[in-house]
Amino acid sequence: MKKLTLLPVAFAVTLTMAACSSTPTTTTQLDQARADFSAAQSNPTVAANAPLEFKAASDALDKANTAAAKKESLNEIDKLAYIAKQKIATAQEAAKAKQAESDVANAARQRDEVRLQARTAEANNAKAAADRARSQADQAKADAEAARAQADIAANSARDEQAKNAALQQQLADLQAKQTDRGIIITLNDVLFNVDRAELSAEGMRTAQKLADVLLQEPQSVVLVEGFTDSTGTSSHNLDLSQRRAESVRNALIGLGVPSNKIATRGYGEAYPVASNTDAGSRQLNRRVEIVLSQNGAPIANRR
Repeated sequence: MKKLTLLPVAFAVTLTMAACSSTPTTTTQLDQARADFSAAQSNPTVAANAPLEFKAASDALDKANTAAAKKESLNEIDKLAYIAKQKIATAQEAAKAKQAESDVANAARQRDEVRLQARTAEANNAKAAADRARSQADQAKADAEAARAQADIAANSARDEQAKNAALQQQLADLQAKQTDRGIIITLNDVLFNVDRAELSAEGMRTAQKLADVLLQEPQSVVLVEGFTDSTGTSSHNLDLSQRRAESVRNALIGLGVPSNKIATRGYGEAYPVASNTDAGSRQLNRRVEIVLSQNGAPIANRR
């Protein structure tokens, strides 16, 4: 795969700002985003294994740099810098996941080679036994063939199950799923929705597709979609928005083939914040949708 050269794109705005006579606005958040991008860019596996995600990270950083060059509000710069940091992290995680997928494939090939060697040795032993006991050769050959067929069936079944489990774990890793005492929780960030709207963005629909793929492989699981907002606006508006966002995710999953009776929704508004709500970055963390997957069909415990 051809390596993408993103340095001129990601730092073009920075170089432009440096040429200006006035000093552009910057923030700690933006400096951190620039440092994170530089670290990701210095790792050749990121651009090689996650070119689309890396390009998205570069574009997001360009927006933050442009806002700084225009001396927009610190909150706006921080918001854009936070989005850039998230996209940079996503690119790094996607590259790690691609590398892990390659490692799994290599391990599978090695297992196949070991099995082939074992089957070859078994065939040689069967031939030697037939030579030593010609009167029993036909029966021994039939027994060996039957045993080999059963071994192939068992090996194929085990390999298919391993591949299915590995694929499922990889999908959960792509969604950054976390194991909790309530079940597996997947968080959809605010950037997957349009501002102050409940409709999923294009990126949000792609995430919903990944989530649907997981649910369709887990027929025993039930799902609770929980919506949350920050503390901006009235409580009634926030409660309604959180419920509508949860319903939007539910409807997307149903449209992708997940049975409707497996999915429940609940909006909490500004309750259960995960950050302080004192700045744009914290408020963005609180604007989220969490998907809780039960295990083995067990009921999902209420929030405490």
